[in-house]
Amino acid sequence: MKFPGRRRHKHYFPVEAKDPLTNQLQQDNKLKNNYIVGIDQIVVDIEAKVENSFLAQFGLQRGMSQVIDDETTHALYDHLKQNKMVDYEFAGGTIGNTMHNYSVLADDRSVLLGVMSENIKIGSYAYRFLSNTSSRVDLEYLQPVDGPIGRCFTLIDETGERTFAISAGLMNKLRPESISEQLITHSSALVISAYLMRTQADDTMTQATLKAVEYANKANVPVVLTLGTKFLIEQDPAWWQEFVKNHVDILAMNEEEGLAITGFEDPLLATEKALDWVDLVICTAGEKGMFLGGYIDEKWKRLTTHTLMPGAIPDFNKYEYSRGMRFKDCEQPLKIYSHTAPYMGGPDSIKNTNGAGDAALAAVLHDLSANVYHQINVPNSSKHQLNALTYSSLSQISKYANRVSYEVLVQHSPRLTKGLPEREDSLQQAYWEQ
Repeated sequence: MKFPGRRRHKHYFPVEAKDPLTNQLQQDNKLKNNYIVGIDQIVVDIEAKVENSFLAQFGLQRGMSQVIDDETTHALYDHLKQNKMVDYEFAGGTIGNTMHNYSVLADDRSVLLGVMSENIKIGSYAYRFLSNTSSRVDLEYLQPVDGPIGRCFTLIDETGERTFAISAGLMNKLRPESISEQLITHSSALVISAYLMRTQADDTMTQATLKAVEYANKANVPVVLTLGTKFLIEQDPAWWQEFVKNHVDILAMNEEEGLAITGFEDPLLATEKALDWVDLVICTAGEKGMFLGGYIDEKWKRLTTHTLMPGAIPDFNKYEYSRGMRFKDCEQPLKIYSHTAPYMGGPDSIKNTNGAGDAALAAVLHDLSANVYHQINVPNSSKHQLNALTYSSLSQISKYANRVSYEVLVQHSPRLTKGLPEREDSLQQAYWEQ
């Protein structure tokens, strides 16, 4: 996707010397860079195919995400290893995946906050995490701990249902004092997940996350929340609604999580309801594709040239060619929506659904970050007459996010191993013209 930033094009003359007269007017030709920050429970994902009897053997509830103790963790891992049932071991974590994918797409800096084992041995879980994370992800701010990071077992039964068993290790020991206010204040977005609120009484991760959110809210930095699992939201939807309304600017969810927090089964209606609380909503709906909702000021709305789509909201995509704005920046706020079906109808064979939502969110963050980058480097551009939250229209962002998700669906790793093909940089070729 073409965004402002570094390019691989070769020029006969240095770019800075292209227009000597213009350069005389510019005292500082050095471009200013921006970054995003994410907080996560640092974990390694371990994937294996099992039978239902295996889940019962270890006391695991099918289809749920649950925390297991150290004794169960060792027994589970040993059993999987001894019987050669482990298919893959990858660096994981919802936000860790998102930061990695963002840095791969943008070829730019992101910062990951969390904990990391102080003493790292080759082949250990901490080693696996570091060796499978993009070098563009800044890990300098990780808090060292004397012990293991987390492990997440993804156990897939005969029907394809996924059961998650999480061994926390010390992943929830991030302390509030490890959060740099300056780092958050100067970032383009703060990205968190609902998992960070599911901690034990002696853990400090939740307090650290709330401290970061406090810094972001005070500095007007967009807070991005991904819900992660419906089971967590279902425990107290009223609390989550209040938290989202008071502290979150961008909400990412799938249709099941959307139902849990809004009460609406239809992903479009869930998106509409969530817009009562936030400025931008990303709702992935499996084979139905992705819904994107946001706001535009009445005077800046742009009509789509695509066919108007039926649904719970008639002609809901009418203004999908508009860029997203914050509600508070609109004089006459208008809710706008876009929908894109899965890229190429979806892959012939889905190898992994873990991380597809994280990949879609990374694409949206790439667009938001590109807007900030352009704004700080070309502040007088006509593009910024509109105080927008996004660089592109909702329609383009939706297509981009679907395209990126596809890359994860056709591979086993929940993280991108490469950026998108060069020939699709313009978003007007291949899939976008079909």
